[in-house]
Amino acid sequence: MITLKAIAIKTTARAAMQTRESAEVTVENGIVEDFRGSQKGRQITLLSESAWQKTCDTLDATIHWTTRRANLLIEGIEFSADDVGKFIRIGEVELKIIQETNPCSLMDQLHQGLKSALTPDWRGGVCCEVIRSGAIKIGDRIEISRSNS
Repeated sequence: MITLKAIAIKTTARAAMQTRESAEVTVENGIVEDFRGSQKGRQITLLSESAWQKTCDTLDATIHWTTRRANLLIEGIEFSADDVGKFIRIGEVELKIIQETNPCSLMDQLHQGLKSALTPDWRGGVCCEVIRSGAIKIGDRIEISRSNS
């Protein structure tokens, strides 16, 4: 089963990530209060928990998932190029995977070698666009499909 493990937002570009138990998501603004929410094609970023663990294993380090600066931590899936164009339903919310989230140089400022460790196999996660607004909460079951519902 694929589930929503954690939620985080940042209120400005380099602000610390703030975790949430639940969140409102809108087509216009992504996760309410998140800095990047109105940026089409990159409104919400998703990170695979197992891919993050592989990243940490590569670095032989224990690093909190929010260091990646993604919005949602997902348990039970790893992303790949085949996922572009797929739809993700979390609670009432529907997202569309637009592209890979490419790690930037900030990753190495936060932990040396992190950018390189995130690069293989889409470990950095995916960028999504909001298709349907609604509420999400930790523990929500996630469904992934080729077509929107």
